[in-house]
Amino acid sequence: MTVTRTPPLYLVIDQGGHASRALIFNQDRQVISEKSVDIETIRYNTDRVEHDPEALINSIVRAVEGAVSALGDRVREIDSIGIATQRSSIVCWDKNTGAALSPVISWQDRRTSDRIEKFLDHTDEVHALTGLVLSPHYGATKLRWCLDHLADVQQARKENRLACGPVSSFILFRLLDERPFVVDPANASRTLLWDYTTRMWAPGLLELFGVPEKLLPRCVPNRYDYGHMEIASRSIPVRVVTGDQSAALFAFGTPRSDTTYINVGTGAFLQRMIGSKPLAAPRLLSSVVWQSDNDISYVLEGTVNGAGSALHQVSNELGLSGKDVHVELDQGLTAVENPPLFLNGVSGLGSPFWIADFPSRFVGEGNKTEKLVAVLESIVFLIRVNLDEMATYLDAPRRIVITGGLAALVGLCQRLADLSGLSVERPEVQEATARGLAYLLTNSSSVSQIENVNCVVFKPVSNFALETLYKRWLEEMKNCGAAHL
Repeated sequence: MTVTRTPPLYLVIDQGGHASRALIFNQDRQVISEKSVDIETIRYNTDRVEHDPEALINSIVRAVEGAVSALGDRVREIDSIGIATQRSSIVCWDKNTGAALSPVISWQDRRTSDRIEKFLDHTDEVHALTGLVLSPHYGATKLRWCLDHLADVQQARKENRLACGPVSSFILFRLLDERPFVVDPANASRTLLWDYTTRMWAPGLLELFGVPEKLLPRCVPNRYDYGHMEIASRSIPVRVVTGDQSAALFAFGTPRSDTTYINVGTGAFLQRMIGSKPLAAPRLLSSVVWQSDNDISYVLEGTVNGAGSALHQVSNELGLSGKDVHVELDQGLTAVENPPLFLNGVSGLGSPFWIADFPSRFVGEGNKTEKLVAVLESIVFLIRVNLDEMATYLDAPRRIVITGGLAALVGLCQRLADLSGLSVERPEVQEATARGLAYLLTNSSSVSQIENVNCVVFKPVSNFALETLYKRWLEEMKNCGAAHL
């Protein structure tokens, strides 16, 4: 008698800056069910950004319960779990009880800007070992801040029960039966403590930043037997863990080396595949984007910190709600002819400038709609600067593939095409992180490449007004100390 095996399902957990999401995919990467639970982002001032760690864990549990409850008896078909998290966010916890001893300090947090300046003489050393630039966004100085300022952390260290690391490691410790104390390459790489060639903690950097290795999780590949999560009376293995942007790169199959992938959400992140060896680019980032037992892939990456977060901040200052913002932008992106300029330092200037405390400001007058357009154009301008910087090290790409929430704005995509001179392809399915994670989890060779994905294509056209604005913006940025050449 022939036994027909039921096709497996896969649970994907996407823990982001605004929500925790759980999605059930089938083998063809179709979403069977999903649940999203919002999390609060706590901002104490312009440079301190946190999440409540217990609320974050609870949001994941609720999201998983919601997605799984819709399956009914099909829960038994879940084969395995993948988890993607915010990179650069860190937390400290009790390794005996799992209780959090610090807030989750967000990747957007810049409270250690002053501390970073003490290490400027080590800039070249840090970049050579980590592929990163010195920045308060990354984990090293945040971890040291916790060791220096939080009494609960200090007491736990004295009693040899302190654990520290990326938020991904905390999630695994709390939610998996085995309570593993491990970290994947995508998240370890955003600590400034991880050597991206040996793929281990770097002794010299641990000493430099004052973070003892015994407090940090063990380094393992992205594809790994992490342990099991108890769901609906079943023990289901977790087999892939990575960062949100690292997963997004695989949203439509194996990424192409001739394509720049841009995911535009809270921030905007540009990635180009560079093969199995890193590439030294001092004002950009080189990162391990994927590691399994037999495979390793690196990317060259650019970072725009203020994308959705910039629109959110400015719209709040203008007294606009989320719905009003989209209405204003939809109207303004086609109607506004002479917007002001926005010098966008929201959450700090990322690559290739790397100025943690650059003050945002408008240059010129404008009404609410014109100011929102200026913010959106600043995102395009920052992306263009990063494209130009990447062109110093790599052949020009043939296309841009854009995903993320802000990619839904036609005006953004067309401006990006016009200013870059490249075709911008926007897949009809905009969700990137969860889809990419599903691809990595299923490891399916049948998944189509980007050419076979239905896309809206934005062809570049001559846009003299936008080019003129961009040149003015570059000059204003330079005048304000944001020179990058």
